[in-house]
Amino acid sequence: MYRPASLSALSAHGYDDVIDVRSPAEFAEDHVPGAINLPVLDNEERARVGTIYKQQSPFLARKIGAALLFRNAAEHIETVLAERDGGWRPLVYCWRGGQRSGSFAWMLQQIGWRADTLAGGYKSFRKLIAKQLYEAPLPHRLIQLGGYTGTAKTAVLDRLRHRGVQVIDLEALARHRGSLLGGLDSPQPTQRAFETALAMELIQLDPERPVVVEAESSKIGEINLPPAIWSAMKEAPWLIVDAPIEARARYLARAYHAVLADHDALTQKLSGLRQQRGHEVVDHWVSLSAAGNRLALCRALVEQHYDPAYDKAMRVQAPRILMRLQAPDLTEAALDRLADDLDSVIHRIEIDPGGSLVIHPISAAS
Repeated sequence: MYRPASLSALSAHGYDDVIDVRSPAEFAEDHVPGAINLPVLDNEERARVGTIYKQQSPFLARKIGAALLFRNAAEHIETVLAERDGGWRPLVYCWRGGQRSGSFAWMLQQIGWRADTLAGGYKSFRKLIAKQLYEAPLPHRLIQLGGYTGTAKTAVLDRLRHRGVQVIDLEALARHRGSLLGGLDSPQPTQRAFETALAMELIQLDPERPVVVEAESSKIGEINLPPAIWSAMKEAPWLIVDAPIEARARYLARAYHAVLADHDALTQKLSGLRQQRGHEVVDHWVSLSAAGNRLALCRALVEQHYDPAYDKAMRVQAPRILMRLQAPDLTEAALDRLADDLDSVIHRIEIDPGGSLVIHPISAAS
C-alpha cells in the first residue's frame, strides 16, 4: 500500500499507470492528475448498490456489487489492459482506498501484475490538496500583474512564461477570463478540479523565485480562489500595465469576438448590470451590440463599467505598486516589447531575508 507524504511525492510516484476505479461521475469531479478511469461500477450501478445497502441489506449490496465489480474488471482486462506486459506496475485507488480498489488490485495481482493501492484513496489525495491550499501559508512570493481590463495581461503572462519567468495563469486553470464577458466556450472545471490543477502547478515552482499571477478578485467565474493563494495575492506587490483606451477597446473587441457576436446571449449578460449601472447605460450598450458596433461597445464598457469597478477596487486594496509600464498600443510587437521590459524588471526582483520582494536598481554598468 502506497502512502505518499506529500503532493510532490505522489507526483513522482514511479508507477507505470495510476488507475481510478471510481464511477465516471466521481472521476469527472476530480481525480489524481494523469489517472485513467477504469470504473468497476458505473454511475447507475454505484447508485443501485448504494440504495440496496441503505434500504435492504449491506450483505446483499456487497454480493451484487462484487458480481458487478468483477464483471466490469474482466472487461477492462480484456480491452484497455490487454497489451500490458508481465512487469506492469499500476497504482489503483477508489474513494477511500476500500473495497473497489482493493478488489481490483487483488484481481490484477492474481494475474501476476505488481498492483498497489493508494492508502486512503482519493480522500487521502484530497487531504494533501487541502493541506497545501487551505491549511498552510503559501511558501511562494507572488507578484500581481495589474492593469485596467483590456491591457492584455493574460497574453503578457504567456509571453513571460516563455521567457522563463515563473507564472501561474489562474484564468486558464479556471477556464474563465475573470470579467463580465469572460466565459469561454468550454465549461469551468469543478472547484476541486481547479484546486488540484493549481496545487500541482505550485509544487513545480521554486519558492526562492517570485511567481507572477494576474490580478484577480477572489472569485473567477464560479471558482473561488483557495485561502492560501488569495492571502498571498493580497500581500503581493503589483506591476501595472497601462495602455490607451482606444488600444484596450480594440484588444477587447478581438479577444471577445465570439462573445460579442452572440447578441442575445450578450444582452442577457449586460442586463445583469442594470441595477448597478442603470437602465439608460445598459440600453445604450445593447443598442451598440444590435448595431454590430463592437469597438464602440467595448470602449463604452471600458469607460462606464470596467474602469470604474477597477478604480473602486484599487482604492479598497491600495496595493504596493513596484512599477508601472506603459504600452503605447497592444499589437503583437508591442506586447513582445512589454514582455521584454517586464522580464527585465522581474529579474531584478529578489526575496529579501524578511520575505519581502524588492527591486534592485539598474547598475551603471548595465
